[in-house]
Amino acid sequence: MPETRGTQRLPESPPLTTGDVAGRIDQLPVTPTQRRATIAVGLGLFFEFYEVFLTGVLTSVLVGEFGLTKAELPLVLASTFIGMFIGALVLGRLADRLGRRGAFLLNLAVYSVFSLLGAFSMNAAWLVVTRFLAGVGLGAELPLADTYLTDLLPARRRGKYIACAYTIGFIGVPVVGFVAHSLTATTWIGIEGWRWMFVIGGVGGFIVLLLQRGLPESPRWLESVGRTKEADRIVSRLEAEAGGAVEPPLPATETVTTEATPARAAAPRLTGVRALLVPPYNKRTAMMLVFHVFQTIGYYGFGTMVPLVLAAKGYPVSESLLFTGLTYLGYPIGSALSLPLVERFERKYLVVAAGLAMAVFGVAFGFSNTMVLILVFGFLYTAVSNVFSNAYHIYQAEIFPTHLRSTASSGTYALSRLVTAAMPFVLVPVLAGAGVSALFAIVCAAMVVVAVDVTALGPRTTGLRLEAVNSSESLVGH
Repeated sequence: MPETRGTQRLPESPPLTTGDVAGRIDQLPVTPTQRRATIAVGLGLFFEFYEVFLTGVLTSVLVGEFGLTKAELPLVLASTFIGMFIGALVLGRLADRLGRRGAFLLNLAVYSVFSLLGAFSMNAAWLVVTRFLAGVGLGAELPLADTYLTDLLPARRRGKYIACAYTIGFIGVPVVGFVAHSLTATTWIGIEGWRWMFVIGGVGGFIVLLLQRGLPESPRWLESVGRTKEADRIVSRLEAEAGGAVEPPLPATETVTTEATPARAAAPRLTGVRALLVPPYNKRTAMMLVFHVFQTIGYYGFGTMVPLVLAAKGYPVSESLLFTGLTYLGYPIGSALSLPLVERFERKYLVVAAGLAMAVFGVAFGFSNTMVLILVFGFLYTAVSNVFSNAYHIYQAEIFPTHLRSTASSGTYALSRLVTAAMPFVLVPVLAGAGVSALFAIVCAAMVVVAVDVTALGPRTTGLRLEAVNSSESLVGH
């Protein structure tokens, strides 16, 4: 991840005041600590995506293993996402109250324990419970990653580096497809291959937990809760790593340093969910709630339903898993393609354009009836969907202030988990009753709603300081 370093020398740090931490971070090039944080967060995302796609990839195998009925199958598919909904609400709020780093570690500890226990499932009930609790652990992982890296990275580089973290994470998607293809039909030391899939997730989560223990707390968060000396120490360490180099000053129109708060002069600053439901943040909250209901149908609806779609098209289980793995290569490749785009183009419009492209490729996939077309449109869909995903993950954390960033990102994102949990109960019957084409028509319509929502209500963010995006003027003006 190359850097463009300025030639200016860092001035003596003035006495720490509100907004000073943010200004000092935005002056810096990306430092070794920030790069390590990007990699560590990316590895956490790897197991998030591994977990999200694991149950869908193993669906056909688990149906045979436990003799699941048509009524039981949606519950197994939904259990992880119901857990993620609860985890996102609880742990996301915790990160605004107790800190980003601690919430990360708690996430991974809960996930790792229950993923390992899932490997010992003796019946469908055990599997549902362990998948639910593993989901609680992972529920806030993505919005916490967005929040933490948004806090830690300078304005000109945060989009690119968050996209880098997601590119590392999305490697987990084809990995789960190809590993499932290799393991599900075999046993190792007398244990069925599908059980090893859960072991891999649990052990990997513990390893990432150890790596993330070395991450610094968010200086922006520390400052927002009054722990200014700790924030100063962390930023001073980043400045020392930069060796005195700073980026050129931001344009004057981007140097707003005070975040807006409701009724600032007349009342104490509101925190938590209540602050998101009143001016000035209620419009952005409403936009993200609508966004997450419908983007979930397009994004996760495709990913979790692909194995069933392929089976419905008449491909055997083993071939379906191979097709799934090959199609899922589009996830990391699409994420990598987003790297030069997320800083070059306004992220609001990148979300819209990628969402509309998903609608086109989703419908084309639904009508495909040959191996070649399935692979081509499946790959194109997943590739463009991860340009979309990276852009919106960066975007959703940028449009809320530090003291609400995790609560807002996790709280609105939690709705996507709940919708994902409900989708098997809706989309599986649609697939069975109306066919593949009807399923992907729903996907297309959902992404059109997303595009209209963001176009109408979304603010601009690319290259702007977080304090400018969340200033009173910005909130009133957009």
